[in-house]
Amino acid sequence: MSEEKATLLEFPCDFPIKIFGLNQPGLETKVLDIVRDHAPEITEDALSSRLSGGGKYIAVTVNVQAQSQVQLDAIYRDLTSSPDVMMAL
Repeated sequence: MSEEKATLLEFPCDFPIKIFGLNQPGLETKVLDIVRDHAPEITEDALSSRLSGGGKYIAVTVNVQAQSQVQLDAIYRDLTSSPDVMMAL
């Protein structure tokens, strides 16, 4: 029997995932590829990004139609295990 974690979210729901990393070529593509492993329907339109004031860092937001807490946990686990990602919120 599978145990579902208690959550305040009601699924399915729109859920923004924020990812931070060094401003380097290809980071947005890598982030999109990781998220697509768990949410293949994600398009490039679901992604937005913003550079830090000095341009050294980039914040990427991916809006996901989350189906479950398990799916979100897997996305966060894969994002944070990537050496290109400094933080995911």
